Amino acid sequence: MFRSLASRDYRIWFIGALVSNIGAWMQATAQNWVVLTELTDTDALAVGITMALQFAPQLLLVPITGLIADRFERRRILMVTQSCLMVLGLALGLLLILGHAELWHLYGFALALGLVNAVDTPARQTFVADLVSGSNMSNAVALNSASFNAARMIGPAVAGFLIALVGSGWVFVINAFTFVAVLVALAMLRGMTVHRMPRATGSGSQFVAGFRYVARRPDLVIVFVIVFLIGAFGMNFPIFSSTMAVEFGRGAGEYGVLNSILAIGSLTGALLAARRERARMRVIILASAFFGVAVLIAAFMPTYWAFAASTILIGFGAVSILTTANGYVQTTTDPELRGRVMALYMAILVGGTPIGAPIVGAVADTWGPRWALGVAAVAAGAAALIGLGWLVFARGMHLARHPRARWRPVVRFADAPTAAIAVIPTRPVRVVRDQGSPPRELRDHGELVPSVPNARLVPADFSEEVALTSPIPVPRSHPRDRAAPHPDVAAPHRDVAASRPASAHPRTHARGTPPAPERTTR
Repeated sequence: MFRSLASRDYRIWFIGALVSNIGAWMQATAQNWVVLTELTDTDALAVGITMALQFAPQLLLVPITGLIADRFERRRILMVTQSCLMVLGLALGLLLILGHAELWHLYGFALALGLVNAVDTPARQTFVADLVSGSNMSNAVALNSASFNAARMIGPAVAGFLIALVGSGWVFVINAFTFVAVLVALAMLRGMTVHRMPRATGSGSQFVAGFRYVARRPDLVIVFVIVFLIGAFGMNFPIFSSTMAVEFGRGAGEYGVLNSILAIGSLTGALLAARRERARMRVIILASAFFGVAVLIAAFMPTYWAFAASTILIGFGAVSILTTANGYVQTTTDPELRGRVMALYMAILVGGTPIGAPIVGAVADTWGPRWALGVAAVAAGAAALIGLGWLVFARGMHLARHPRARWRPVVRFADAPTAAIAVIPTRPVRVVRDQGSPPRELRDHGELVPSVPNARLVPADFSEEVALTSPIPVPRSHPRDRAAPHPDVAAPHRDVAASRPASAHPRTHARGTPPAPERTTR
């Protein structure tokens, strides 16, 4: 589960990001509470407009920000963006402490925050590829999500306590100082791998390369559609939590507690995602359906604490969707286009907020927060149905009878596994042939790998479905072969060969003689 933490650089980044994430959640909680209660009279639409201004730049600037993440060193990008975020938090905090903050100040702050995050987010999401190996990337993405949601458990509760104790302005100031931790962590990294995209003559084609790549990947298109619906209408937690807290007659402290309880489920979902070997499409679809059911349950909760308990299910479903989708996109994308594809992914995720947040906020204002939760449930159900429809009609998913258990159905697919759709190009490697004299390094140190005649090299097409369902032919053994071993094989070698199973040599006989002709059936 924690195998990525074996890397020194990733451990340093993980700790620094955890401290910074706690401050970011404190600031987000204070920002929404200030807009809802201090600068307006519980105007949920104003909260929706603030969220729209904060997340719109990530949608509008996606071609540029993705190219920046691929073209320049990501550590330097993060040093600049994290410093800008620190200055913004400090400036707004001083405005609130001095009593000069107005609603348009919060709108301007949200817009500036969105502009900086538009550059920061794709670089930060793909920065994990510079810190860990490719086999640990999915695990590192899940641990990043666990860090984010562990901070979600701490930050909102601390923010609610500080708002009641010293005022909302000091929350922004404290968040500004938490950025020092991530800046120090970035300065301490030394063993990371720097990936830069080679400069191309046609810069215009580089902007749209990410769009073209996604258009050729139907699985990524489905993931993006699911993420858009969930992000636009289902991830409006500031609106849900703040309006439901007011609905139950609670204050800032209870509002912060709702966010922290939500993070319990989020952290659980992130840790379970870290246990999985790789991200799968079916997990995204199932988690979308689970999220829709969880939001619908929360809409009917009669008391504050019952609603708070139901947010655990909401957090679990939401993070299971986002962590698995993030890991799937990163691990199946061409490394040279990863920054641009992740910028498009994040733009769709948070860029849907300018569309969905005002609608959800208006519904909460007009009919109440429970109807706003109903909108989220409908969107999640639609996302799950779209994913299920793609599996059935595009991949030929169907139920079949289990070969051993008669009454136990199993899921089958007509084509290759979903992850096989992504074919990441590899660089050519030098192959040592068995003809002619061996290279000098092999003459000096001996043969590294036993040579195999070309006649024995048989290509094979791998598929999970074929591997799980196809019979394995076993070569027949003749009595004379067991009695008389091959004369060219020495006695010690015969013992080793005889101890190996016949399946280890599917194309040759256990004693070195050719097998009997195989009967193939199509």
